[in-house]
Amino acid sequence: MISRGLAAIGGAFNGLAFDVGGVVMMLLKILRRCLPPRADGPETWANLYRVGVKSFPIVLVTAAFTGAIMVIQSGLYIKQYGAEGLLGWGAGYSILREVGPIMIGLMFSGRVGANNTAELGTMMVTDQIDALRALAIDPVSYLVIPRFIAMMIMLTLLVVVGDLTALVGGALTGEVLLGVDTRVYFESIVTLITLQDFLSGVYKAVAFGVAIAVISCHFGLTVRGGAVGVGRAVNNSVVASAIAIFVIDYFMTWAMQ
Repeated sequence: MISRGLAAIGGAFNGLAFDVGGVVMMLLKILRRCLPPRADGPETWANLYRVGVKSFPIVLVTAAFTGAIMVIQSGLYIKQYGAEGLLGWGAGYSILREVGPIMIGLMFSGRVGANNTAELGTMMVTDQIDALRALAIDPVSYLVIPRFIAMMIMLTLLVVVGDLTALVGGALTGEVLLGVDTRVYFESIVTLITLQDFLSGVYKAVAFGVAIAVISCHFGLTVRGGAVGVGRAVNNSVVASAIAIFVIDYFMTWAMQ
């Protein structure tokens, strides 16, 4: 009984060490091939469209409702104390610094990261990756680098667009449900929110994009066990990306205070 428990703990630790080491090695491989950049052009453009443009609708809907929820939550107290002029600041500060990047990062991880892991994992179990190596084509340069570039760039752009959408959604909600004039809402944003508040969320978006790309590619290229292994890899990729987002957010928030 004790030996089985210790074996399970040891196996879990070994698995964790393998994945953490694998993610670090994947990041080093990517950085090595990015200096100088060696990416397939058509593949990069295809990934920019697939991971970015096709994600815009769900990001816009998520951001609009996020802004509305933030205004409703903060608006109850602001109306109680007659501080309607602070509604834009209260909602905008949390959206730009924390809620926007995290919510969109999690949505991006669930949609794009999972899909990326499934694609690469399917290529692994069907020997397509080995076929590329047999043709002297580096899988990291041909498959991983375009995905890495696309995820990093497009998540940053999606967060910027999502932040603006969330602010507009919050303004409309404040006007309709709380009776706060839209001009008052945006005046408090312009007056009280600084450029650093906006850039803080942008920096986090870049870091989240890097983390999601590296983690999803690592789990995709280490799939074993056929279709069952692909499903397990997708699940592990989404969980690991979510944990990475919160850990990165914690340290970046602490560093940028």
